[in-house]
Amino acid sequence: MIKQISSILSSSFNPYENLALEKYLFDHVKDDEIILYLWQNERTVVCGRNQNLWKECHVSRLLEDGGYPVRRLSGGGAVFHDKGNLNFTFLMKKDNYDVDRQLQVILQACRDLGIHAEKTGRNDITVDGRKFSGNAFYSSGGRKYHHGTLLIQVDTSMMSAYLNVDKEKLATKGVSSVRSRVANLIEFRPDLTIQIMKDAMFQAFETVYQLPVSPYQFQISSSSELEETRQFFCSDAWLYGRKIDFAYRINRRFQWGDFDLQLNVEKGIIVAAALYSDANDEFFIRSIQEKLEGIPFTYTELKALVENCCQTQEHRSMAQDINKLLYDSI
Repeated sequence: MIKQISSILSSSFNPYENLALEKYLFDHVKDDEIILYLWQNERTVVCGRNQNLWKECHVSRLLEDGGYPVRRLSGGGAVFHDKGNLNFTFLMKKDNYDVDRQLQVILQACRDLGIHAEKTGRNDITVDGRKFSGNAFYSSGGRKYHHGTLLIQVDTSMMSAYLNVDKEKLATKGVSSVRSRVANLIEFRPDLTIQIMKDAMFQAFETVYQLPVSPYQFQISSSSELEETRQFFCSDAWLYGRKIDFAYRINRRFQWGDFDLQLNVEKGIIVAAALYSDANDEFFIRSIQEKLEGIPFTYTELKALVENCCQTQEHRSMAQDINKLLYDSI
């Protein structure tokens, strides 16, 4: 049962510090608490946990311009952040998780500002059919978070400059470019600022949960934990993973996201593997990735592996697509 709603604003524009704070809040959220965390990043491309950062982002260009390549814990696709974007995270124990109620906070905030926003598809929030908020999700150890973007006044030219969006992905959405399908909320309310949106979000948080919001209280020992987590998020090992020249590639784009499997095989055994995807269910994709090395490179073995990773009906539906691709490819 929810008895407390807490708010916290980050004063940093460094994405590694902001992700470290998000992870800290995730690890320390109370049983009866929901936290709403608002934060901003400076010139950042954030890819989903299972994506190939080099494929999704023009990394060299971003670094040359003083930007930040970032990998988050949640699944989904790559997004661009600058100071014209406000990020939000709802953090709670699993029993208190209600994605529709969490999305209602955003819809209520927009409504209070005179902006007619609506939920479309599974994870997007739009105005007049154009997306200003995308969402991603993460769960571990009985806790969950739901985070995403609120485009207020983002420089969409930089979005196009740094994101390397798959043309096949755009085609499935019936649009010609990433810029054409997104909108800044300032287009619908010209006097809107980041501060006005922050205030509206916290007010809507109270309205939807019918509780007074309280500032989040840190534990005294938090600084060392935050620094350790920050170093993890900015490490090359987390950002880029290991560099391997793969011999085999099996890939296809499905309705739920892309599936890009790269393998090295010796004497019929998979000896190295990488699996990339922008699917929102990061756990399912990661479960497959973790079990690939050491098994025979046969359709039967791979099909069984994929099916053994299924825990939900959604996983089983994804597995049917994946196994059809494997059958066609091996």
